[in-house]
Amino acid sequence: MNAQSTHETASRRRNRNRGCPIDPGGVVRCVLAALAALALHSGAHAAVLLNGSGSASAFPLYSKWVEAFHQHEPEILVSYASTGSGPGVANITTGTTDFGASDGPMPDTELRGLTVPILHFPSAIGAVVVTINVNHIDRLRLDPQTIADIFLGKITNWKDPAFRRNTTMPLPDAPITVVHRGDPSGTTYIFTDYLSKVSPEWQTTVGRGPRVKWPVGLVGQGDEGVADLVQHTENSIGYVELAYSEQHDLPCAGVLNRAGQYVLPSLASVRAAAAAAAANMSRDFRVSLTDADGPDAYPIASFTWLLVPAHFHDAARGEAMKKFLEWMLADGQALAPALLYAPLPAQVVAQERDAIAKVHVDAE
Repeated sequence: MNAQSTHETASRRRNRNRGCPIDPGGVVRCVLAALAALALHSGAHAAVLLNGSGSASAFPLYSKWVEAFHQHEPEILVSYASTGSGPGVANITTGTTDFGASDGPMPDTELRGLTVPILHFPSAIGAVVVTINVNHIDRLRLDPQTIADIFLGKITNWKDPAFRRNTTMPLPDAPITVVHRGDPSGTTYIFTDYLSKVSPEWQTTVGRGPRVKWPVGLVGQGDEGVADLVQHTENSIGYVELAYSEQHDLPCAGVLNRAGQYVLPSLASVRAAAAAAAANMSRDFRVSLTDADGPDAYPIASFTWLLVPAHFHDAARGEAMKKFLEWMLADGQALAPALLYAPLPAQVVAQERDAIAKVHVDAE
């Protein structure tokens, strides 16, 4: 499979409303206030309210899920604040929320010493796209070393000979403008996790994380900020989450994978990246899918996770959380493809259902 065969035409891409407006504090919130008001107006009693926060990239998926779950369980209301993965992790570790959401797994340093352990539940599979604005090209082939050297600031012009390894397209004699995230981000974690695997220099000088010290580039806040800068800056390059890229019709690059194939991000190529990992899944589900084996695998793919405390003192909330996890692994997976997330492999779903038993709930 190559980039050409995996490309989805623009006519099939979707433009969707990403949900709720940004509040004065800059936090995008999806609190099902309308549903709560409707329940109160109709005399219904909302028995439980679950509060969550985290991944902004997965916001379209989670906002759809909480709405559909409420229809399935009318006495459970779920609110989700799209704060970004970093604040989502902070909120769940301090007990501010009932669950968190992150596009990168929590490292041992953050899990160590917690009063209540945090469990990781993969919810779907996404990816990070290298998006470009150069010569009106809507697709470009890039190998891992070229990508790393661009973001390291070693390749600074589109006429650099490195591009000849990937394409015969005419590229301009123009400086490259790099754009990256400035906020703590699971998208940044995925991208830098990939760069750390394919470039020893990146690993030793920059490393991986939700926020890193970038060698070069303009700073954007969120996928929206990066995309806006790339779209309005000629000869630029950046990275955004796959769903955002597809929804907003952004040009992207096919990336050379470990099997020597140039692959564009798609639901099929993202799921292919997860297939090998499913056979050797770690017991805590903290696994990296980047730089995966397989000819069809897109190499900058990742699970997105729900982060859940291993112990609930509030029995009603604990049981509601377990119901939400069970629903997410069943009905929720069917809603993922329409929002440009790949559903979990069946083997991963089975393992997660067993793991739900690790969520301990105090008796009422």
